[in-house]
Amino acid sequence: MLSGGGRTALNLLDAIDTHTLNARIVHAIASKPCAGADRLEARGVSVQILPGEVPRDTLVSICNHHNAGLVALCGYLRYVHVPERLAGRILNIHPSLLPKFGGKGSYGHRVHEAVIAARETISGCTVHEVDNEFDHGPIILQKSCPVLPNDTPETLAARVFDLECVAYPEALQLVIDRLVPNSDTSPHDPTMR
Repeated sequence: MLSGGGRTALNLLDAIDTHTLNARIVHAIASKPCAGADRLEARGVSVQILPGEVPRDTLVSICNHHNAGLVALCGYLRYVHVPERLAGRILNIHPSLLPKFGGKGSYGHRVHEAVIAARETISGCTVHEVDNEFDHGPIILQKSCPVLPNDTPETLAARVFDLECVAYPEALQLVIDRLVPNSDTSPHDPTMR
């Protein structure tokens, strides 16, 4: 699920192509027409535009239709109502070390500006299970980097995004391995439904 340029989703496709991530992206939901939707379609991923908040039953129906066992939020800027059937199967990556600098309205450069304004010396990214609160839920993993004295939101964002490119595929693989214990099993095995 995405809302913008699609860098995070494209990173996941690259990790799949290089066999760093044993998964397939079977479908994408975009909250609006965006460059990310176009880029995913160019890479062969079907994309559906669903403005507003996606109802729980609609999300379950889409996942069932596409035989999707996990949902990865990739810069998706809408609230997600977590259906019981998908509890622990919707993941998000956030550009800070949660619980710091999370919550409604905390995304993108706003987070990096807040980190710098708070004079933090360490930042990073967090991959977590999505629950029914913004930027909340069990943490799967975090990666950190220093906040340098001369950092701008842009330089910090670049360093954090480099961490995200490693952290998200790694976290998704951890969850896939937990859900499908036999590593030779496809991540889209019907037992994940």
